[in-house]
Amino acid sequence: MNLAFCHESVLPSRGGCETYIADLARRLTADGHDVHLYARRWDESALPAALTLHRIRVPRVPRFLRPWAFAAACRRALASANHHVTVGFDKIPGLDVLYPQGGLYAATVAHNLLKYRRPLMRRLAGWLRWIDPSYCSYLALDRYQYRQPSLIVAISEMVRRHFEEYYHLDSANLRMVRIAISLDRFDERDRPRRRLEWRQQWGLAPEHTVALFAGMNYRLKGLEPLLRAVALLPAESPFRLLVAGSPDTAAFERLARRLNIAERVRFIGYCPDMRNGYFAADFFVHPTFYDPCSLVVLEALACGLPVITTRYNGAAEVMHPPREGFVIDDPHNLEQLAGALKQLLDPARRAACAQAARRTAAQWTFEHHYRQMLAVFAEAAARKHAA
Repeated sequence: MNLAFCHESVLPSRGGCETYIADLARRLTADGHDVHLYARRWDESALPAALTLHRIRVPRVPRFLRPWAFAAACRRALASANHHVTVGFDKIPGLDVLYPQGGLYAATVAHNLLKYRRPLMRRLAGWLRWIDPSYCSYLALDRYQYRQPSLIVAISEMVRRHFEEYYHLDSANLRMVRIAISLDRFDERDRPRRRLEWRQQWGLAPEHTVALFAGMNYRLKGLEPLLRAVALLPAESPFRLLVAGSPDTAAFERLARRLNIAERVRFIGYCPDMRNGYFAADFFVHPTFYDPCSLVVLEALACGLPVITTRYNGAAEVMHPPREGFVIDDPHNLEQLAGALKQLLDPARRAACAQAARRTAAQWTFEHHYRQMLAVFAEAAARKHAA
């Protein structure tokens, strides 16, 4: 097949969707498919050599109009091409397949309000968003793109429900293909060396029980309630929290000091190779307010880490709590979150969860995911040909 991928930026070192696009393109080209990437910027060294690259140039426009401008430029570039299937990963209407790995914008905004503990603050933030031109623009584009006759891929049952709840989409145009990772990326033989090296670098002792938190949007991913839950743990506990992701940690470091837990938290900022964090940790905690299907949770399971996450994470659907860890109802429920942390301080419980985590991760491989995506692309090509 001749396939066109469209995404504004493909820098795989940033993780998430951009890593996924590179992995999928690499697998497709290895199978002999002709894959083209339309983007504004990319890291060519991290992409397969057989991928054909097309630079999309977008005129200078205000930030809230940039997705519209990129989508329009993509459609103009595609109009003169003859691809069997065109695939958009974010806010690009009119393509054959839409695969929004970030979920629905409307659902993201609604869940963003949940990070406020007080109902009054949620209502106020909900009203104020209507004076934000970016919110109005992105919401309009979100609604517009899903009115088009495209095949839409949901990466979790939660996202599939959101499509039906927010936009009443016909299930005939919806396909659920759960996101997956390559297990080969996490070689267990590398664990002892990385664990020793990076624990020493981050000031973690062998006797410490280390929980890893990773994310760029700390507020949306639940770092504030996590710090408050850590403050509920016994002071004599050997627990340490490792926070990886954004280097913008000042507000959370101040909160840790106010909660008297600064000595129990290590803020390490951006981690170029997350294997160092996974292998240094004893379990993974991700009390998110919204994740369509968190890749870091799937990676943690693949590394044999017990996981604590929330029902607002599509990745929780692959778990069978308390087998691999715990799924809490609300990140603001500090007692429930602290209780899950306490459970995983028990070495026997962690060991049992770790074994189950590896088994669960092995059940859904990238190869399985790839075959389902090929079926979606073939269906889209057949629809296009019939039209």
